[in-house]
Amino acid sequence: MPDSLTDLPVTRALISVSDKTGLVDFARFLVSQSVALLSTGGSARALIEAGLPVTEVSAHTGFPEIMDGRVKTLHPRIHGGLLARRDDATHREAMETHDILPIDLLISNLYPFEATLGAGADEATCIENIDVGGPAMIRAAAKNHDFVAVATSPADYALITAEMTAKKGALSLGLRRKLAAAAFARTAAYDAAIAGWMSREEPLAARLILAGERRQMLRYGENPHQRAAFYVTSERRPGVATARQLQGKELSYNNLNDTDAAYELVAEFDKPAVVIVKHANPCGAALGPDLDTAYRLALACDPVSAYGGIVAVNRPLDAATAEAIAELFAEVVIAPAVEPAAAELLAAKKNLRVLAAGALPDPAAPGLSLKTLAGGFLAQSRDSGRLKKSDLTVVTKRPPTAGEIADMLFAFAVAKHVKSNAIVYAKEEATVGIGAGQMSRVDSSRIAAWKAKEAGEAAAAPASPTKGSVVASDAFFPFADGLLAAVEAGATAVIQPGGSLRDPEVIAAADAAGIAMVFTGMRHFRH
Repeated sequence: MPDSLTDLPVTRALISVSDKTGLVDFARFLVSQSVALLSTGGSARALIEAGLPVTEVSAHTGFPEIMDGRVKTLHPRIHGGLLARRDDATHREAMETHDILPIDLLISNLYPFEATLGAGADEATCIENIDVGGPAMIRAAAKNHDFVAVATSPADYALITAEMTAKKGALSLGLRRKLAAAAFARTAAYDAAIAGWMSREEPLAARLILAGERRQMLRYGENPHQRAAFYVTSERRPGVATARQLQGKELSYNNLNDTDAAYELVAEFDKPAVVIVKHANPCGAALGPDLDTAYRLALACDPVSAYGGIVAVNRPLDAATAEAIAELFAEVVIAPAVEPAAAELLAAKKNLRVLAAGALPDPAAPGLSLKTLAGGFLAQSRDSGRLKKSDLTVVTKRPPTAGEIADMLFAFAVAKHVKSNAIVYAKEEATVGIGAGQMSRVDSSRIAAWKAKEAGEAAAAPASPTKGSVVASDAFFPFADGLLAAVEAGATAVIQPGGSLRDPEVIAAADAAGIAMVFTGMRHFRH
């Protein structure tokens, strides 16, 4: 018997599931609790094959499944059984008049629309995987949770089993409310995925619906007094959401944020590349003939900041690179894959998190980036802008050399991922100085040069690393002083968007210094 008036004895359950994980064992438990089973097509067949007593929904309603199964549970004997209030005399009278039996437990999960979409199915297949009857039943049961329990995931079976065992076949109101909340969240996320797919030609639709599934609770957020969790969406973009953690401690909020920043940047490059990120800003990035060379060049940019940083590579991580990384205290290493010899080398560093993401994200792919505000959020298309040599406009008397052009394109790609105001010095496709997040662009330029000089002195370099480098600015120089700071640091070429009212003044300063400068016409603010 139930323990209180809020406990619900379960006498009849309706089963209609796409994901049949754990279904037979759960249904066998229900039968052991004297629960009568109703079920639809494939679910009913699975239960019958397991030797369980089942009444098919078509027999219960007296109406066959039609239209290739599109219509099977949309019937008054189903929805009346789910929606009827047992404490309302008029509802009980309607049930008696129309021979509607109460349904105390609904077990329903939905057609796999998200998985079908993620697999790249054609439009007709995606359409057929839009569930109609399932969401209708789930919402009905969740609405009437005073009298009906609803399970929308195989993960719910253990909760229901434990409570029915403890309460002699009954479920508490507290659990029914918890399951109802999860049910509405599930149908909302399902509809969000469908709406997003249908509005893919207009991603900034009049009504933007977002949904995520919690992957894990995190120990805390950016700071210990903040709660946090990691949610994944249906986007399936390679990165931290697709990665397998091969070893190491649990990832923190800051680890996940920084790792995402590192992996998005390293994916920009076709050559072997390594990026080191600290506090969401790159402190070193380089290209090379192999990952080991690229790593050593990236580390040389700012070895002090690299301590405790995130290392991202755009090739399968090899043993030589892993051995070099093992000499540094790093928080996370992420790669498309990790070779067995590299995994064995890093295994000695038990706290180091090693992630294999499976693939690289496409820097040019469409998508949205979001930022919360009080009472709302901002949405914009992902910054997928990429440049090639033909996009550059030479604005100075001296044109850049082929080597300077290669370095400028590299530096500008890095600047895209540096917090504004961003200044990046680069030489031979490796960063040698990075200035980030300053209110003044000239300060970013000076900080980048100062950090480069400090790193050079620590390495006993004969000259500052910025001598003979190029410099990239994520936005135009509003005055010539930022450019002159770069000239003072030894830069020989500048890449910037252009578009300032004082462009002629800045160009004249570049010409006076004898350096080359190109305009991109593209800005890369990152706040």
